[in-house]
Amino acid sequence: MPELQTAVRGQSKFQLSIASYNIHQSIGRDGLCKPGRIAEVIRDMHVDLIGLQEVDSRPGLHRESMQMDYLAHATGMEAVAGHTISRHTGHFGNVLLTRHPILSVRQVDLSVPAREPRGLIDAELDIHGHTLRVIATHLGLGAAERRFQVQRILQVIDERPSSWLVLLGDFNEWAPWGRPLRWLNSRLGKAPNHCTFPARASCLALDKIWVQPQLALAELRPHDTPLTRIASDHLPLWARLNFDPAALVSAAPAANLAGQ
Repeated sequence: MPELQTAVRGQSKFQLSIASYNIHQSIGRDGLCKPGRIAEVIRDMHVDLIGLQEVDSRPGLHRESMQMDYLAHATGMEAVAGHTISRHTGHFGNVLLTRHPILSVRQVDLSVPAREPRGLIDAELDIHGHTLRVIATHLGLGAAERRFQVQRILQVIDERPSSWLVLLGDFNEWAPWGRPLRWLNSRLGKAPNHCTFPARASCLALDKIWVQPQLALAELRPHDTPLTRIASDHLPLWARLNFDPAALVSAAPAANLAGQ
C-alpha cells in the first residue's frame, strides 16, 4: 500500500473545463435555427467536454441540419449520441462532446409512459490516464416523472462506484426544495444554484452540474454573453474542475486501506 500511495501522490493534478447546454434544437430567441451560433458558443467556452440537450439531427439541404455531426466537426470534438427520439426523418436527444478518448458508453432509458422519451448517457473518459465517469441527461417536465428519473439515476450511479464523477444536464426542476434535487444533493453534495433559464433574463436554475469529489469543483457559472442570450432559450452552465490524484488516497476510508 505505501508503494501505491507514493505512485498516486506522484501524479500531477489536472484541470478540466466542462459545460451543460440545452441548445433548444439550435433555435434562438429570434426564431431562427442557426447551429453555427451554438458552435460559436461552444468554441468560446474552450471546454474539454460538454453535455448537450435537445440536439435535433435530420437530413436536410445543409450540413448544419445534422446537428450532432455538425457541432462535433465545428468544435473539433468527438460526439457520443444519446438519442431519445428516433424517427425516419432523424434523431433527437442528448449528445456528449469530448476532446478526450472514450473508454466506454452506455445509454439508459429514463422514459415514463405517456411522456416524452428521456434518457441518459453514461460514459467513461480517459483524462490524462485517469478515468472520469460522465453522466449527461435531460429530465422530464412532470414532477412525478422527475422523481422516478432521479431515483433511476441514483441506481445507475451506485451500480458502478467511481472515484471521479460528473453528473450534468437540464434537470427541469423548478423548485430548489423539491425531492429530486434534495435526493441528488444528499448523495452527491449540494450543487450550487445558478439561473440559466430563460436566456434573456434567467431566473430559474434548471441546469445543474454535480462533481465528485466535491472539492474538485473550482468554479461554476452561467456563460452569459450577448450571443448566448439569443442562441438558445437556455444559457450554458460552465465549470472548471481541478482533480488531484493524491486526494484519492488521503480520502480513502480506513477500512479500505486496512485491507490492502
